[in-house]
Amino acid sequence: MEFNVKSGNPEKQRSACVVIGVFDSRKLSQAGEQIDEVSEGYLSNLLRRGDMEGKLGQVLLLHNVPNTLSDRVLLIGCGKERDFGDKQYNTVIAKAITTLNETGSMDAVCFLSELNVKGRDTHWKVRHAIESTQDTLYSFEEYKSKSETARRPVRRLVFNVTTRKDLTIGEQAIAEGIAVSKGAHKARDLANQPPNIANPTYLAEEAKILAVQNDHVECQIIDESELKEMGMGAFTAVSQGSKTPGKLIVLKYNGAEAEKKPIVLVGKGITFDSGGISLKPGERMDEMKYDMGGAAGVFGCFVAVTELSLVVNLVVVIAAAENMPSGDAARPGDIVTTLSGQTVEILNTDAEGRLVLCDALTYVERFDPDVVIDVATLTGACIVALGDQASGLLSNHNPLAHELLNAGELCGDRAWRLPLWDEYQEQLDSNFADMSNLGGRGAGTITAACFLSRYTKKYQWAHLDIAGTAWKTGKAKGATGRPVPLLTQYILSRANS
Repeated sequence: MEFNVKSGNPEKQRSACVVIGVFDSRKLSQAGEQIDEVSEGYLSNLLRRGDMEGKLGQVLLLHNVPNTLSDRVLLIGCGKERDFGDKQYNTVIAKAITTLNETGSMDAVCFLSELNVKGRDTHWKVRHAIESTQDTLYSFEEYKSKSETARRPVRRLVFNVTTRKDLTIGEQAIAEGIAVSKGAHKARDLANQPPNIANPTYLAEEAKILAVQNDHVECQIIDESELKEMGMGAFTAVSQGSKTPGKLIVLKYNGAEAEKKPIVLVGKGITFDSGGISLKPGERMDEMKYDMGGAAGVFGCFVAVTELSLVVNLVVVIAAAENMPSGDAARPGDIVTTLSGQTVEILNTDAEGRLVLCDALTYVERFDPDVVIDVATLTGACIVALGDQASGLLSNHNPLAHELLNAGELCGDRAWRLPLWDEYQEQLDSNFADMSNLGGRGAGTITAACFLSRYTKKYQWAHLDIAGTAWKTGKAKGATGRPVPLLTQYILSRANS
């Protein structure tokens, strides 16, 4: 897909289609009024006749509108003008793209980017138009014998901006939107892969490819045998039950001076989670291939950051393992020693994410990080608490938490902060070890983060629980690409400041 920005009059666009907004009730946007004027009331006559009300998501495709140079004019309903915000904007962009793709308009000039969105500027509107477009067009058909792609798909989109001085802003927004979309697509592709393909070895090979493609990227793969020698007893307690060895994958992007402390992202990469000896129910177990959503998310963010060549140092660490039941698998009641020297009583082998993460969080101390953010599909309790709208956020550093919350609000990939009070730590008490890996029924998301916090005392840290946001269930099931937009926006804001 090719994207551009320009500033021009809608009636003068030589294109397969011009896209115009219509508000409820039957109010043309400014670009619509311009076309209506040159066409001698053609649009307003149709609206008065009742062909369209302007309700959110309505579409009306017109051909050969008088005195215009475009083959078609696509009217998109935008709902009530006073209610037109982020959600409505993304909805109309997605509706426009779907319609263009289905009607053979291979190139189009979109004037929806000129609409007034509450509190949003030109940069935001153009960037989010790109991201919504790419999200709408995404499909994963690698394993289908027949493709369902459109016969004449849209290939070129031009987003119009109000004045020529906005063109530079628009071009920067396009670059960011393309990079974030590329990262989100990579995350979705990784997570959507079947677990017989996307195992720890597969993730390691994907990481090596990034290093080959970019001179500023380094890759290191640490095998399970090395992890055992290093003392990662918690990590290997999870991976030892599988025939596919676990791996710690380290990606480094050196975009700033060597002395600048890196941002470190840690991703939970359980490529399939059977629950281990604490076996999960069979229903929807296929969705446990998404338990590497955290790994996919930090991998996608790494792709976006390198695509933009941001002036930052970034380290991504992926704890990749399969959690399988076998004669070699860890058992409930086992006690393991972590890389930090702390001991853990495993009460439930299905609370495995925190076991691979705690050793990875200790490992990253060696990078002398500026901040550390771990990302994981960690707890079903987070889905109960926040559904699929917001990721759970917990942190030992208030400024870091606020920066992540603000980044989420700006990019539309939102998080919600939960408390990390000392009182919750008591739920991890064990009679036989320094701690257990299970905090009981109540506050499951919080006690999981409390467990991780015991390994993050040497740096500023935040934890994102993306169990509800990393994938969709039901008929439209699949990976969402979150939290790539949130993480990339956070790093963008840091780089720009």
